[in-house]
Amino acid sequence: MDFLTAGALCIALLLVLMVIGVQIGLAFLLSGFIVSALLLGVDGTISLLGQASYFSIASPTWAAIPLFILMGAFASNGGLARRAYDGIHALANRLPGSLMIATCFSCGVFGAISGSSIATTAIFGRIALPEMSRLGYDRVLSIGVIASAGTFASMIPPSMMMIIYALFTQQSIGKLFAAGIIPGVLTALVYAALIVILVRRNPSLAPQLEKAAAEHRESRRGKVVQMWPVITIAFVVLGGLYSGMFTPTESAAAGSLVSLFFAWYLKSFTKMSDVTNSMREAANITAMLFLINIGALFYSRVLAVTGLPEELTMMLQSTALPPFAILLGIIVIFFFLGMIMVPVGIYALTLPIVMPILIGLGYDPIWFGVIALKLTEIGAITPPVGLNVFAIKGSIPKEFNVSVEQVYKGCMPFLLCDVVVLILLIAFPAISLWLPNLLIN
Repeated sequence: MDFLTAGALCIALLLVLMVIGVQIGLAFLLSGFIVSALLLGVDGTISLLGQASYFSIASPTWAAIPLFILMGAFASNGGLARRAYDGIHALANRLPGSLMIATCFSCGVFGAISGSSIATTAIFGRIALPEMSRLGYDRVLSIGVIASAGTFASMIPPSMMMIIYALFTQQSIGKLFAAGIIPGVLTALVYAALIVILVRRNPSLAPQLEKAAAEHRESRRGKVVQMWPVITIAFVVLGGLYSGMFTPTESAAAGSLVSLFFAWYLKSFTKMSDVTNSMREAANITAMLFLINIGALFYSRVLAVTGLPEELTMMLQSTALPPFAILLGIIVIFFFLGMIMVPVGIYALTLPIVMPILIGLGYDPIWFGVIALKLTEIGAITPPVGLNVFAIKGSIPKEFNVSVEQVYKGCMPFLLCDVVVLILLIAFPAISLWLPNLLIN
């Protein structure tokens, strides 16, 4: 078997294994192992797998991932998500659809200390949905807000997917973090504007507006003030990183320690089992994520051995298509892959092929990282494999009796918002690049 045929077989095997329901990390390992064994033999494949398993994650930067996950576990179990939600609702409670708007910005704030889109969605599904339901908010739209806003954790730093993209493409994590701030805030603002428009056109979507707005001023001020631990954690992590005081791994460690301190100080953690349960939760998520990452990196190495990425790169660069047409083609591929694959799988399958093309065409890899992350956000709420949709479906109480189809229906208005923001990011790269150039250079 020649190498290019082996490369095509490698991609086909991966897609087949995913279609039949094999776990994504195992699908990467199996498809890569079979093709590698055909080309290099079993001994050579085992050697390649061992090297990929060790050297792919031997970099100290990989330590930032479990530390950020641990920080998120301490923050979520320590009640900081509730503080963020109550504080932002107090600020927004005179706006139409105030609880929905509070959910949008709270997901962004909590995403800045958790880094996990699925975790943010699941937590706010338990916190925000019962409150919105109690006040008579439209249930389908409320669930759509939570599932869609949960994706902000993919864009607003510290983001797990930003770190993984940086490791795949050898880009600066600090620059990627900075590049995601303005697009993340912009998306939240567009969501909020849409909610105000929808509620003003149809007040029955948020019928308890007057009741929510009547909250006592001093009570609102107290809820805003109680956000200070969340703001402090974000300041320590991002301030330490951009001041040069911390590396990404050190900022993750500092954030974990500060989150643990606040969980103890606020008496959310009162016994040692609270700490160990959070550590166990973080270890389980880390093990799952690292299996996917090792499998994806092994798969990308096997794909590189076949030479298929280089052939496709040269073929596309030799075409007469203008650079923007090639860029649009790559974006369309990312969009459709986002409907059927998890983000790590998309990156492993496509980045070895498309990154040399994009750099050769003169596109900034930091800017494209933001585009890829925005497409990741869109994929998280797009059928048939919208990870955030299934995350909120599994986290909300059964008495709400909401189907997956209803969750997708609730996400559709916000999906259109994401497409609008994506177009703006493509048309105006400075939205993504101004802040990293200002902070880093």
